[in-house]
Amino acid sequence: MDTDSIHSGYSHHSNRSRGSNKQSERSSRDRHKSHSRDSSSRSDKNVTISASSAQPQQPDQGSAPTDAQDDDWGETTTAVTGTSDHSLSQEDLAGFGKETEGPVEKLNCIRFLPLALTLLLGLLVLVTPLSFLVLPQVLWPERLQACGTACEGLFLSLAFKLLILLLAGWALFVRPTRASLPRIAVFRALLGLLTLLLLLSYWLFFGVRILDSQEENYQGIVQFAVSLVDALLFIHYLAVVLLEIRHLQPCFSLCVVRSTDGETHHYNLGQLSIQRAALVILEHYYKDFSVHNPALLTAAKSRAAKHLAGLKVYNVDGAGSDAATAQSRAKIAAAARQRDTSHNELYYEEAEHDRRVRKRKARLVVAVEEAFTHVRRLQEEEKKKPPGDEMDPREAAQAIFPSMARALQKYLRTTRQQHCHSMDSIQAHLAFCITNNMTPKAFLESYLMAGPTLQYGRECWQTRQWTLVSEASVTSPLHHGSEFQLKSSDFSLVVTSKAIPHLKLSEEYVHPKSHKFVLQLQSETSV
Repeated sequence: MDTDSIHSGYSHHSNRSRGSNKQSERSSRDRHKSHSRDSSSRSDKNVTISASSAQPQQPDQGSAPTDAQDDDWGETTTAVTGTSDHSLSQEDLAGFGKETEGPVEKLNCIRFLPLALTLLLGLLVLVTPLSFLVLPQVLWPERLQACGTACEGLFLSLAFKLLILLLAGWALFVRPTRASLPRIAVFRALLGLLTLLLLLSYWLFFGVRILDSQEENYQGIVQFAVSLVDALLFIHYLAVVLLEIRHLQPCFSLCVVRSTDGETHHYNLGQLSIQRAALVILEHYYKDFSVHNPALLTAAKSRAAKHLAGLKVYNVDGAGSDAATAQSRAKIAAAARQRDTSHNELYYEEAEHDRRVRKRKARLVVAVEEAFTHVRRLQEEEKKKPPGDEMDPREAAQAIFPSMARALQKYLRTTRQQHCHSMDSIQAHLAFCITNNMTPKAFLESYLMAGPTLQYGRECWQTRQWTLVSEASVTSPLHHGSEFQLKSSDFSLVVTSKAIPHLKLSEEYVHPKSHKFVLQLQSETSV
């Protein structure tokens, strides 16, 4: 370990290189100004359709010098605090892991419209049978016949059926909205329309045959209300079959491919519409696919751009109509001739990157183990103190975090994960590990291996907007060969559907005695 001290999270170089650094910074600022002017002039002609992704902008070709500078950062600078001999202070880490926050999606009241309509329809379903019982008692109570024992039994049956219908409707329909679909749900709309038609029919019959004639048989009116509740219970059973049971049997195998890195997963789904299948795929995406890291894809782009930038084309015949086409063809041909040497460069770049990752991983593992050893030592000391002087796990995490912050920061920058982890999230995870008495390996697992998207901060996935692109109608059911895309601002998910083949099993009978045999031994043996 090194013993130099620092004043901030950035390294200070020697006086000999300070002048050259100022010149490089001045030239980089000039280039940045010219680039910003060019980008601002170009942005006037572009139209942004969706910018709801929470992923921050990643450095492209300009990130290579930063990584080169980071190689010497840990070799030349360290800091001293009260918790470790090689650590950073909390003030120096104020900017660690900070990233630009994406635009927060405003609350859209339209997504609560289906829930409001469901509650309104449920209220109408609950009030209608009660109205059938109350209106005769209010309008012509003196003409109604007395309600006997059978009528009172019907009251009891109606009360329990209404309670069962209320609980069943609450469990099936009153749920938080998972997503906003582009089109209306067909089965839900049909069930709502069927319920409205049933209520309208009963109200018309009640108005014509009971209100107009002022029916005196109150037991018949109660039976009429009970029949309505029975019909509503059957509609609820139909809703359970259509919405919850119909799609349980797998019928299609869907292949989901992420367009940027080619990560592929397969899912078996039942009879669903395209928009419902897209919703199920997105739910699986957030827990099965690793987090999307566009910074890992910039290496190949920068390498190709560097090769093309090193090529120069000279037009010796003068400027003609096909000059631009000839230059592009010449560049492509020259780039094709360089394929024999480009694979060597790619091989050595990947080998160097792997070496740096292993080196910084080793430093990170050692730093975390030392920090956890210090925590265990502090815990043993805390046991000897009075109960009021014990340190909170959050305070312990803040105390030991500077000792591992530099190694963790450099490792995240090398593996291009710095946008996925903020300083607050790392300290919260560290406090969680200390509270549950986890090992250093358990703490590092979240940073050494890329996990699913939901394991990271909400800013990485909460405000992401998806667009469903399909040639067929999104309300049409899935069939063999269906293709659609789920587009985001950074990538897209390409989905292809294939029907699960029909399996034919045949039976072959094996007789119980067919596999038995008799071993005959000769009594005479050769000498």
